[in-house]
Amino acid sequence: MKSELGKKRNFLRRFQTEQNDFLGRIITGDETWVYSWDPETKRQSAEWRDFDEPRPEKVRRKQGALKVMHMIFFDMNSVILRWPVPIGTTINAQYYKKVLQDKLKLAIRKKRPELLESGILFHHDNAPVHTARAVTDVLAGYKWELLEHPHYSPDLALCDFHLFPKMKEHLRGQRFETEEDIIQATKGAFSPFLVVSLPEKMIRKCFGGKEKE
Repeated sequence: MKSELGKKRNFLRRFQTEQNDFLGRIITGDETWVYSWDPETKRQSAEWRDFDEPRPEKVRRKQGALKVMHMIFFDMNSVILRWPVPIGTTINAQYYKKVLQDKLKLAIRKKRPELLESGILFHHDNAPVHTARAVTDVLAGYKWELLEHPHYSPDLALCDFHLFPKMKEHLRGQRFETEEDIIQATKGAFSPFLVVSLPEKMIRKCFGGKEKE
């Protein structure tokens, strides 16, 4: 097994050598909860006031009880698959495998058919659901190269670097009454997501390299 540092160096080497040819073949994904109510951050809820006005009282607000798990996969161009998991469904290895087989592969064939020819570099983190034998067998059968994720590391988790925070920032402060309301709002929160538009500092941090001075 490669060392954790070795995995990062391998990513950085390939990125430096292949540049966008490397990035363009990566499909990455993860799961995240979307709530019926997610309070605004302090920055979002800030308001202008005169210096002599009393500071408004802040009420501590909790996230809504209703929530929908979303499985989201994307490449450097845009979101390829946004799959809302039905409430009450347990995401285990068999369920994740079925999403890869029945949803993601079809979405790639429809939106990025060229990737099936050039070779997909597939990335997800080391959650037990992702590393189960049933899942790795499917990826091997598809001949998708699995990009190893360093254990217990937030690095390389592109969802957490940009996509999920931006999506949730857009949804904060809005109230949704039903599961379908959450699903439709999440769908509308996505705009084309370009990895190449990320600041170089963020890409270098993600791929384990040093920032330029």
